[in-house]
Amino acid sequence: MRNTMGNKQASSKIGRNSPCPCGSGKKYKTCCMNAKSSSSPVISSSSNLITLKHEYRRKYDIIIKAPHEIQGIRKAGVLLLDIMAKVEEMIRPGIRTDEINRLVHEETIRAGAVPAPLNYRGFPKSVCVSVNEVICHGIPGDRILMDGDIVNVDITPILNGYYADASKTFFVGSPTSDGEKIVSIARESLKRGIEVVGPGVRLGEIGWTIQKFAEGQGCSVVREFVGHGVGLGFHEQPQVLHFGKRGRGVPLVPGMVFTIEPMINLGSRKLHILDDKWTAVTNDGSLSAQFEQTILVTEDGWESLTPYDL
Repeated sequence: MRNTMGNKQASSKIGRNSPCPCGSGKKYKTCCMNAKSSSSPVISSSSNLITLKHEYRRKYDIIIKAPHEIQGIRKAGVLLLDIMAKVEEMIRPGIRTDEINRLVHEETIRAGAVPAPLNYRGFPKSVCVSVNEVICHGIPGDRILMDGDIVNVDITPILNGYYADASKTFFVGSPTSDGEKIVSIARESLKRGIEVVGPGVRLGEIGWTIQKFAEGQGCSVVREFVGHGVGLGFHEQPQVLHFGKRGRGVPLVPGMVFTIEPMINLGSRKLHILDDKWTAVTNDGSLSAQFEQTILVTEDGWESLTPYDL
C-alpha cells in the first residue's frame, strides 16, 4: 500500500484540551483519552469492546475484529502458508516467474479461495513476484530466475470472505554475499517490528524500531509503501509506516489486525515505477528484500495470523 498519510508528534504531557497525539486534529478529551488507560487499553467487558469498536471506526476508520472474524483470517493464513511452502519447494534457477503465479493461482482456487491481487485495481496476476532490484508489485511473466537471485513472493488469498497477507524473500540457488545481507536485515526488521506490538503501544513505535535497526545496518527503508489493516478487506486502515518517530500514531488495542511488511534496500531508498504502472524498482539498481506477516493485537501482546520462523 502507498504511504498517503502522516502523524503528529505526541507531547510528553497531554492535557484534556490539547491536540490528540494520534494526529486526528481533535482535542484529546474527545478523541483518544477514553480509548486508553494509564497502562494499556485492555478490554474488560463486552460493553467496553462495543464502545471501542465504534470509537476506532468513527475516529480512525479502523475495524476492530470480532473473535469469529479473527478465526476466519487465521484460516486464510493457514491456507496462505500452505501455498507459500509449495512455492518455496519450486524456487530454483531456470524457472519463469509466471510459473510461480500459476502455482499460487491453482492452489488458491483448489482450496475454494480467491487470489486477492488478481484484477485488483487492474493488477493482471494472482501474486506479486519481485526479483532483485524490484521492491514490490512485480508482475509475474517471462523473467527467468538465475542462480544468486533473490525473489520476494507476496500472497493474499481470500477464503470465505477473509483476507490474510504475507510475503517472504527466497534465495535462488546459491546466494551472493549481498543477497545474504539484505535478506537477513529485512527478516530481522520484520521480527523487531512485530516484537514491539501490544496494547497501548503507539503505532509509530513499529516504524521507529524498524528504521533504527535497518539504517543502523547501513541499509535504507522504503517509504512510499507501507503496511495496512487487513482481514475484511485487502487494504484497510491503519497505515503502518516502517519509519518514523516514537510516541506517534494511534494506540494499539486488542482486535486490531494489520500487516507489517518492511521493504529494505541495500542502497538508496529512492525508487521509480516502471511503465506497467505497478513494478517498483530501486533507482540505483541495488537489491531490495521484504518480509511480511499479518499481525493481531491481543490483550497481552500479539499473534501472527500468518506465522513463519524469522
